[in-house]
Amino acid sequence: MSTIDLNKDSFQEAIQGDKPLIVDFWAPWCGPCRNFAPVFDAASNEHEDVIFAKVNTEEEQELATGMGIRSIPTLMVFRERVLLFSQAGALSAGQLNELLEQVKQVDMEQVHAEIAAQNEGGQTPSGV
Repeated sequence: MSTIDLNKDSFQEAIQGDKPLIVDFWAPWCGPCRNFAPVFDAASNEHEDVIFAKVNTEEEQELATGMGIRSIPTLMVFRERVLLFSQAGALSAGQLNELLEQVKQVDMEQVHAEIAAQNEGGQTPSGV
């Protein structure tokens, strides 16, 4: 599956879906970002049930700032409008595949229930 490019206009729509969405925040000048790109692309071909997206932080500074991106690459995984994972730094192919398998196993009904409880009582939901 191919990787899509997101911008501030398409980002909100992208996180709405039921399929997991993994977003790579990167920049063209970033060496670790360039080294991670083939790993990300290979995973996109292996995981047809996950949407892979990239955000060029140079072109989308407002979006990157809004998402709290302080270093790149940063990976974020969303499902049903919920941020399940966020981490700065590149992952190995094995780590990325393990992360994606974990995300697929998350019980989103439980996550939404925890978020509702958090909104009522101030507790933090568990993700991956």
